[in-house]
Amino acid sequence: MMTSDSLEHARFNMVQQQIRPWEVIDQRVLETLGTLPREVFVPTAYKGLAYADIEVPLAQGQKMMFPKIEGRLLQSLNIRQQDKILEIGTGSGYLTACLARLGGEVVSLDIHREFVDTAQAALTGLGFENVELRCADALADGISGEPFDVIAVTGSVTEVPDAWKALLSIGGRMFIVCDDAPVMEATLITRTGENAWRSEGLFETELTALENIPARDRFEF
Repeated sequence: MMTSDSLEHARFNMVQQQIRPWEVIDQRVLETLGTLPREVFVPTAYKGLAYADIEVPLAQGQKMMFPKIEGRLLQSLNIRQQDKILEIGTGSGYLTACLARLGGEVVSLDIHREFVDTAQAALTGLGFENVELRCADALADGISGEPFDVIAVTGSVTEVPDAWKALLSIGGRMFIVCDDAPVMEATLITRTGENAWRSEGLFETELTALENIPARDRFEF
């Protein structure tokens, strides 16, 4: 069992040794990652690895992101305190907490009731009141509450659904990881007008695919 002092030390090391070297310099992001207790969101069997440079396993064959990816995601979205945020893929709820600490209202969707319930318990235990969790499939179910200033997609997709881009407000930003393993690209999509979006490649990575994402159509010769 790790003590509170050892957890605090591990959290400090995560920020200094994993996140800062990945060019995360936004002070609000660093403070959020350096103060939120990640261990609260980690399954009991992996509490000792809450701050390790790994993708912590979750139920349903899912994983938490590497801490450095979480840091880059949060920094790229340039979240403001009044922003309305949509998260697609609640998972453990840790990133949900980060988004809620940095922004305003957060709506987070997950296809698994188990994740929704465990994340809700953790968020409530930490006193978060600006998060609405929904058990829903973002690909099949309509998403109400738009427009959103920020959209964070926590699993990879082969192609970005147009319906998700349409949920952004003018000036809104979406972080999403696109393409097929082993070469995927983290992308920032910004809505620049009523029918205009700009895409910016951020870095190469690999991320577990969102469930129910359709396979890419491939031509056969």
